[in-house]
Amino acid sequence: MARMLAEIGILCEADLRGFGVVEAYHRLKFRFGRHVTILALYAMEAAVRGCDWRALDTETKEHLREQAGQNRR
Repeated sequence: MARMLAEIGILCEADLRGFGVVEAYHRLKFRFGRHVTILALYAMEAAVRGCDWRALDTETKEHLREQAGQNRR
C-alpha cells in the first residue's frame, strides 16, 4: 500500500493526515480502481490512530463507509 500511496503523493503519515483518509481513499480508487477495497480505507484510518484495522469498531467502519460513499445496502 505504501507504493500506491506514494503514487498519489502521500509519502508519510503527515501527508495522509493532511489529505484525510477519505480523500486518500478516493484518490486511490481513482488511480487503481477495483484493486483498492474498503479495507484500504480502514487500514489508513487505523494507521492514523495507531492501531490494527481490525480494532476499529463497527460504528467507525460504518462512518468511514458513509463518508466515502461506500455504504452497503
